[in-house]
This record gives sequence, structure tokens and C-alpha cells, in this order.
Amino acid sequence: MAGVTEPAVAPPSPTALEAALDRVGDRWSLLVVDALLDGPRRFGELREALPGIAPNILTDRLRRLERERILVSTPYTTRPPRMDYRLTGDGRDLASALRLLADWGSRRTGGEPLRHDRCGTPLEARWYCPTCATAISDAETNDQETRQL
Repeated sequence: MAGVTEPAVAPPSPTALEAALDRVGDRWSLLVVDALLDGPRRFGELREALPGIAPNILTDRLRRLERERILVSTPYTTRPPRMDYRLTGDGRDLASALRLLADWGSRRTGGEPLRHDRCGTPLEARWYCPTCATAISDAETNDQETRQL
């Protein structure tokens, strides 16, 4: 019928992975986080740590990561304004995910996997329940998304 419109359907909520990728899902954002894992850095230090990044892209990623509360900037001079960048707790929480991603990439390109210092065995990532004191499988989680991966 003319003039009749369909009711608006709300878009589905993003999955947990989509939400994470919305926050830090591009190459440079993850590399900025990685560069800050060893401690705070200034803009010039980040440029040196990230060869190939254009200054405007670095500025954009720093602002975006600050809006997402992954990092915080603190002025170290006011004239001209210069900032020091450091990870927040959320940013430091990304370290485990970055290590897993780096290890995955290394294994796919012929690199060395992460190894246990004491015995040299390649490490394996596992979910761990501290209450039960046991490693668990994906099938034992309540996360449907994880099971589909």
C-alpha cells in the first residue's frame, strides 16, 4: 500500500569481537599500543618506534585511542604543547591479545613461537578458571562467539 512504511528494525548489537575491533582494529592502533607496552613515550619516540607512519596518522590514532580510554596523554610542556602518552589499564590488558596475535603471525611466517624460558617448550594459550584452578576448552565457556571462531 502506498504511504505505509515498515517499522524500523534496530540493527543488531555488535559482537564482542566487532566492539573490540571498533576500538583498536586497525594496524597502526595496535602497533601504537605495542610501542607503549614498555612504558610512556613522547610523539617523536613513537614515530621512531613506528617507521612508516605518517605524522597525521599517528596523531589521529593517538586521539582515537585516547577517546577510547586505551591511552592517556599528559602534557610535559605547555609552550608549545607537548604530550607524553601512556597506556591505561584497558590498554595494558591488550598486551595478552597482542602477544597471542604476534605469536600467531610468527608461526605463520616461519618465525619462532613463544617458548618457556625454563624448558624451551613452545607455549600454548589456554583459558583458565581461577575458581576451579583448571584450564578449560572453548566448549566449556558461555560465549557463543568464541565457539563459532
